Amino acid sequence: YLAYGTEAWQVYNEIMPEREEYIVDKKYNSAFYKTDLREYLNSKNIDTIILTGMQTEYCIDATLKSAFDYKYKIIIPEETNTTFDNEYLTGEKLFEFYNYKIWNKRFAKVMPVQEVLNLFEK
Repeated sequence: YLAYGTEAWQVYNEIMPEREEYIVDKKYNSAFYKTDLREYLNSKNIDTIILTGMQTEYCIDATLKSAFDYKYKIIIPEETNTTFDNEYLTGEKLFEFYNYKIWNKRFAKVMPVQEVLNLFEK
């Protein structure tokens, strides 16, 4: 899958961070584990995280629950995380289960992308 340092682990050019943007050098499931992400967010008085990415049931879930434990508000834009099929469920079923049965209204707000974008206009 997405092993640290492999080609699959690299950020796509189309969404490459700008030079001044903060980057988490993540090596474990949670973006908070053994990183300075929490310290960075706190130093900027950031209390809300918009979480997107790869491997719904691993990295996204672990990061979301760590953020929840640290009392951050979490927004998941619909259709902005994904995963692979496994021996039990398709990636699509895993996505639906985590986004709409586990996370939404418990740990995070799962919202249409346009609603999330509208938050930036306020």
